[in-house]
Amino acid sequence: MPSIPILMYHQVGPTPPRHSSYRGLTIHPKSFARQMWVMHQLGYRGLSMRDVLPYVRREKVGKVFGITFDDGFRNVFQNALPVLLKYNFTSTNYLVANLFSQTNSWDKDRGVPRAELMSITEMRAWAQAGQEIGSHTLDHVHLPELSLAEAREQLVGSRQKLVEALGADVTAFCYPYGDFNVALQRLTQEAGYTNATTTKRGLAKMTDDVFAIPRVGIWRSTPLLRFLYQCLSQHENLRRA
Repeated sequence: MPSIPILMYHQVGPTPPRHSSYRGLTIHPKSFARQMWVMHQLGYRGLSMRDVLPYVRREKVGKVFGITFDDGFRNVFQNALPVLLKYNFTSTNYLVANLFSQTNSWDKDRGVPRAELMSITEMRAWAQAGQEIGSHTLDHVHLPELSLAEAREQLVGSRQKLVEALGADVTAFCYPYGDFNVALQRLTQEAGYTNATTTKRGLAKMTDDVFAIPRVGIWRSTPLLRFLYQCLSQHENLRRA
C-alpha cells in the first residue's frame, strides 16, 4: 500500500433519531464490527497514531491502517473497544480534556442529540487496554477564532490535564472541526505533540506534514464495499482538497 488510510470515526452506537443533525457521524456497532472484521480477514492490522506513523514514514512495512475516534464518546468505549481487542487492534481516541463524564455540549445549538463522554476511569481503562489517548483541546473550540495565547492554552492545557490524569505522555492531537492553519501547526508542535490529524480527505503519505495528516471519514451510510474502496484504493487521494 503506497499510502495508508487513517480512519476517522466519532460515535459507535444506535442510529440517532431521523432528522437529527450529523446523524451520519454515528456508526452502528454492527457496521463497525463488520468493518474491522473484513480488514482483519484481509490481513490488515488496525493501529493507533503512535503505532501507524512508522509505517507512514516507511520506517516499517506491513498491511496496516490507522483508527481514530474524535471527541471521546462513551459509546466508543462501550461498543468499539471490545471489537478492537478481539482483533488485537490499537486506536487513538481524542478526548476533550475539560469534559470528562459530561456530554457533547459543543453540539447543543446544532441539533445533535446529547451523548455522554468518557470518564477519567474509562480513559485510563482505554489506555490500559493498549489504546492511545490524544487531545482534542480543553473545550472543543474553533482554534483559528482564538488569539494565539488562547489557542496555546487550549493546546498546552489539554495535554497537561490528560497527562496528569493518565500518568503517561500524550503526543497525538486532533484539530476540532478540522480547523487549523500554519500558525496552529507550529503551536501544536511547540505544545509537545508529535502529530496532528485533520478532517482533510486523503490517505496518509510520507510526504504529508505530520501536523496536518489527512484521514478517511467513515459515516453511518458507508456500505461495506465502499468502505473497502476507500481504504484499499487511491480513491481518497484523488479526492484530496
